[in-house]
Amino acid sequence: MLRRLLPSSLFVLATTAYAVDVPPAAPPPDTAAPIEAVVLHPLFDVDFMCSEHYQGQVPYLGDALGSDCMVVGGIEGGGESGYTRPFRTDGKSNEDWYGWRTPVLSPLAGTVDRVNVNAVVNVPGQLGKPPASFILLSAADGTRVMVAHVDDILVEAGDTVQAGQPLGVVGNNGFARAPHIHVGAWRGETPLQVRFDLRAMGALRKKGDAGE
Repeated sequence: MLRRLLPSSLFVLATTAYAVDVPPAAPPPDTAAPIEAVVLHPLFDVDFMCSEHYQGQVPYLGDALGSDCMVVGGIEGGGESGYTRPFRTDGKSNEDWYGWRTPVLSPLAGTVDRVNVNAVVNVPGQLGKPPASFILLSAADGTRVMVAHVDDILVEAGDTVQAGQPLGVVGNNGFARAPHIHVGAWRGETPLQVRFDLRAMGALRKKGDAGE
């Protein structure tokens, strides 16, 4: 379902996001080499699920092997009934989506390289025009991460951020048709498969259950 809802989200960012000395496209994949992965801090402190970009779906480093992640809800009564879903009723308004304006957490500790703002808010079900609002981050080990479709961005280029620090809120802008956050990572010219730190996620949920 999620792949039908969320097509490739950032393929037209090459002329904007990659102006910061990043190649506009990933090199042809070495299918004999093992896939490199990166473990990132969870994007949210609530339940979410991701639709992953398969190899070749989109060629740019900010998209290749990336993920489109959306907050989910729907379990009622302390888990006694209901089922996980991305929106409450019909999903026709942004406010109906559980993730709409949920705080977005920094996936790593590092520096903000670039911020782009797209103030146009999309109507769910209708693709907007790129580029999205995005934040480009760099870690000390050379890992770079693109976080896109963010709204009310709280950081600017040159800022230092910590993993888990709020960056903004979930929006619906750019080449997207529903409220979600895209995250893509790479190092040099190598796209990285995104994985989330499940221990950090457990700590976030424990804090949330305690009402902290």
